[in-house]
Amino acid sequence: MTQEENTSGWDAIDQAMRQLYGEQEPKHYGTAIPYMLGGPDPLDGISVYAADTPMPHWHFVTYGFSELYDKESDDASRSGYGFELTFRLTRCETELEPPAWALNLLQNMARYVFNSGNLFQPGDYLDANGPICLNSDTLLTALAFIEDPDLSELRTPNGSVQFIQMVGMTCRELEMIQSWNTRSFLSSCESYMPKYVTDLMRNSYADIPSVIKATELGIEEDGSSTAFLFIQQLNWESPRKKLLQKNMPAKLQLGAKQTTLLSSILRSRIAKKATLSLIGPDVNIVLEAGDQPSLLEADREVRLTVNLQAVEEIASKLRPQAGSFEVTSLDKLQIEILPTHIKDQEGNVIKTIG
Repeated sequence: MTQEENTSGWDAIDQAMRQLYGEQEPKHYGTAIPYMLGGPDPLDGISVYAADTPMPHWHFVTYGFSELYDKESDDASRSGYGFELTFRLTRCETELEPPAWALNLLQNMARYVFNSGNLFQPGDYLDANGPICLNSDTLLTALAFIEDPDLSELRTPNGSVQFIQMVGMTCRELEMIQSWNTRSFLSSCESYMPKYVTDLMRNSYADIPSVIKATELGIEEDGSSTAFLFIQQLNWESPRKKLLQKNMPAKLQLGAKQTTLLSSILRSRIAKKATLSLIGPDVNIVLEAGDQPSLLEADREVRLTVNLQAVEEIASKLRPQAGSFEVTSLDKLQIEILPTHIKDQEGNVIKTIG
């Protein structure tokens, strides 16, 4: 006799969805070859339900970020990564099957988590660097993450599981989120996006006066929740390493794509006496508030203490165009803006900023 497989984690998700959708039989998309045996898809499966309120939409839920079978991790309080992803996508009433691109998107999110070990939490955001649905005319090029409005945290035999919903965002909306915070921004959009249902063909909420006003007021009152910015085009050149150029200013190089966002976040963070860290491939630049501007270099980290005058000097000159300028209040620190080349999946340059 063989012992029946333990599916307690899977069953707990099924039960949560049953409480929401009753006896509706979901469309389930399993994985032919398990990931641990060399299959391409990390998730064991994705179930999709047809919801009718607040408008017709597909409701996706993943199986695989949490421990679906036996307990394997040492953390008894959390099942696997501690969450499953959900996604709500508008549905035509004549549409019989959910779109394959959405299933692929969820598997891509799983590949990111499984390969990097980085977890998603409510309040996170992700720049997709292109349409979330490839080869479409959608403006949605980013994702925000928030608690699923209909699914509470589960307590399973393998630990807790939170349902985190992905929400499609435009580039400008992402900038507003980064300058403020995800939860508050989504709340300001909720009347236009009930239950945070993603609509590929919608216009940007960043053009709606009430959203603009709420964001501006929120930034003024709360500041920005973005403490870390990951910047691929980030470099630091120190004259101390060049014997013949010791009197030359240090140089901070960054890509043009990040300048507008950096300007907004820097003003917001320093005004609230909060630190902002720029994380690059080879160096971290930490900007912190202080009365007297100063510069302190270490091996892989540079700490820039800035006051409001220095911040305004930097932020007012950060523009998405190639060039350079000196920051006189920081020992003549030079900031150089480099062109940013946006590439497609094949590595071809499709757009240049700066």
